[in-house]
Amino acid sequence: MLSSAIILAGGFGTRLKSVVPDLPKPMAPVNARPFLEYQLDYLSRSGIKVVCISLGYMADAIRGHFGTSYKGLQLSYAIETEALGTGGGIRLALEGVNQNEVLVLNGDSFFEIDIQHFYAQHLKSQAQYSLALRRVEDASRYGAITIDENCRLVAFKEKSSSKTPGLINGGVYLLNRDLYLKETIAGKNFSIEKDVFEKRMEDLRMFGFVFENYFIDIGVPEDYQKAQDDFKRFKY
Repeated sequence: MLSSAIILAGGFGTRLKSVVPDLPKPMAPVNARPFLEYQLDYLSRSGIKVVCISLGYMADAIRGHFGTSYKGLQLSYAIETEALGTGGGIRLALEGVNQNEVLVLNGDSFFEIDIQHFYAQHLKSQAQYSLALRRVEDASRYGAITIDENCRLVAFKEKSSSKTPGLINGGVYLLNRDLYLKETIAGKNFSIEKDVFEKRMEDLRMFGFVFENYFIDIGVPEDYQKAQDDFKRFKY
């Protein structure tokens, strides 16, 4: 059973500053609760036991709110002294994680998949990296991903101005800790999306599994406002 997770919560949240000017993006209130609480509730209900939160901008606001435990979850923090990007942030957090297969989530999106089923698919395919994908009507904001009949990653398409349907990266990954630490450099600023997924797609076993579950990215004000209504239905 998968039990360890990393949440990437160190970004500046530039696009959300107009509505949440004085908080890090994962602490943006959704129905008077920090967005990050919903993610932690979801992880707790999904069998996760240990969470390392990767922090940078306004780290104390998050660490001070949650401390070392939350509803049965054991919490730790990896704090960047300089910006490391998504890839470097994950690497720093992995140094404090013991399980070899680790779930990674973006701290500004919510993708309500069955985590343990995702993990089972990851193991069955003998993947080194797995991405949870979501089909959307307009992939232009995110960029689209192509997979083959066996769910292997085939291609990444850049963001564009033309609105077309496609599969997008839902910001939820599974990766092998030992492999990641071996093949990346400590203290380096890099993007897992650009520098690992896209560049290493042909020589590593990377898979994308499609889920039709609820997805939202609160990184822009209109979707942040939408979350205020959507999250009222959550059982968390």
